[in-house]
Amino acid sequence: MRVKEELPECPVATAVSLIGGKWKLLILRNLKERPWRFNELQRSIDGISQKVLTDSLRQMMSDGLAYRHDYHEQPPRVEYGLTELGTKMLPIVNSLADFGNYYKSLIEQK
Repeated sequence: MRVKEELPECPVATAVSLIGGKWKLLILRNLKERPWRFNELQRSIDGISQKVLTDSLRQMMSDGLAYRHDYHEQPPRVEYGLTELGTKMLPIVNSLADFGNYYKSLIEQK
């Protein structure tokens, strides 16, 4: 997790620093359903590169939003999921989805 001195003073800016950008929100969207394997996540998020997904997951784990579970099996099996802190972000994701659906309905009416 980050230390207090690394965070912006504004609480909105703090939240945006944790989930800002296109990719982290889409990763959160998927992880809210269940734990995912890396390749599953990459295939489900159109346009995300392996490097960006790796970096985003590492940052989310560092910030305490996501976890990585290594099953120590052969062949290797690793899953990523949301921590309790990560689930606290889900109302934001759900609100964005609600607004996206509302906006789409407005466009369809025109």
